[in-house]
Amino acid sequence: MFLGQFQHSIDEKGRMTIPVRFRESLEDGAYITEGFDANLLVLTKENFEVMIEKIEKLSLTNPRAREFKRIFFGGASRVEFDRAGRILIPAFLREKAGLMNEAIVVGMGESFEIWSPECWKQQQGTLDEAKADEKRFADLDISIR
Repeated sequence: MFLGQFQHSIDEKGRMTIPVRFRESLEDGAYITEGFDANLLVLTKENFEVMIEKIEKLSLTNPRAREFKRIFFGGASRVEFDRAGRILIPAFLREKAGLMNEAIVVGMGESFEIWSPECWKQQQGTLDEAKADEKRFADLDISIR
């Protein structure tokens, strides 16, 4: 499970260290793709395969399904770790997410996201507003029992 927030540098080649706790869950491999909020999404091999199954069931005649496939698969890349625990984030994905020298890694439970510090700061502002709005998440049915 991916939990917490971490700030990491990105070197001139586009390599970024992944938190040690996260690497343990990625032993079977990982995939990176364009996220949904000006960020990047990293999935375990197993969860990426689950997404493939779901996405492949979408109809090719549905324009929104085709758009989603283009975003998800067109931006996807398998990531591998070097000896220092770094991954190479492809240049086109770094550009999409506005990543330069720094990145914020945010755990999302079954996946994690990579944000530029600027976009993450904006997202935190949105999340802080949500804390004041108790009705915002009421329809999610996240009760424990």
